[in-house]
Amino acid sequence: MALVFILVSLGVFSAWFYQLATTPIKYPVSTIEFSIEPGSSLRNIARQLTEADILPDEWSFILLAHITGHNASLKAGDYQLSSDLSPLGLLEYLAQGKVRQYAITFLEGWTFSQLRNILNEHPALRHESGKLDDLELLRAIGAKESRAEGLFFPDTYFFTRNSSDLTILKRAYQAMQQHLETAWLARKDSLPLKNQYEGLILASIIEKETGANRERAQIAGVFINRLRLNMRLQTDPTVIYGMGNKFDGNLRKTDLQTDHEYNTYTRSGLPLTPIAMPGLASIQAAFNPATTDELYFVARGDGTSQFSSTLAEHNRAVLKYQKNRP
Repeated sequence: MALVFILVSLGVFSAWFYQLATTPIKYPVSTIEFSIEPGSSLRNIARQLTEADILPDEWSFILLAHITGHNASLKAGDYQLSSDLSPLGLLEYLAQGKVRQYAITFLEGWTFSQLRNILNEHPALRHESGKLDDLELLRAIGAKESRAEGLFFPDTYFFTRNSSDLTILKRAYQAMQQHLETAWLARKDSLPLKNQYEGLILASIIEKETGANRERAQIAGVFINRLRLNMRLQTDPTVIYGMGNKFDGNLRKTDLQTDHEYNTYTRSGLPLTPIAMPGLASIQAAFNPATTDELYFVARGDGTSQFSSTLAEHNRAVLKYQKNRP
């Protein structure tokens, strides 16, 4: 009789406990965020979740963790719950380590200085690059180049809390290398580019010069034609980049005449380094420019450019589109 009572009691308890473990918990708000610190015990985790109204009680969660074998496999990290879970579902969620993903975005056309500022300000990253100069940083991520400008691919990168900023930089660097390699292998024949890095420099100029996406390949074609003819590129963004903090938003004739290593009005060929981070479209344009006889372009003022094949045509376009502009 006692055995029957025990078996019936166990059956009733099992059914009740199963229902308790698999019934979704109604959370007090639609989205709940919480963090489990590294080294937290199962009891501490259960207490934390109960106090946050995520669990109805501690003991059933602890018992469930032991029954399922997850008592020592709950992962530390930041979590975000946006739908009701049962205690069993929550336990599996924590055991699988489905931690919250943070994001950081690097935009096309940014300089490396702008990238570092955004990286340093992100509160979820572990900042290990702050005390490194550019060369030390490049060596820390395994890069062989000596200048950091333009080497990082603009994109959105996801990570978990307390990830190293160097890890993000290494991913962005490797992404750029992969895109350059792909574009280099698919490049047009007989380009006046010695290597992938020169293509990256050209792509950065295209990125800063392009107002309309459809014109990237055409702008690339103009610059490629000028390089073939040993004509100076005469592109304002390189001059502005070389001026650094001296640029006040107004590019003057004296600025174009003042020689420095990024002044493509006074020096032939490509500048020393990229001037920004180019996006994929600009990279592809640099290695696959439009076939054209055009050598000039001028902004129309609406985001597009007027292209010309001769200096006389270009001068007329300048008078038409630039004469009355401030």
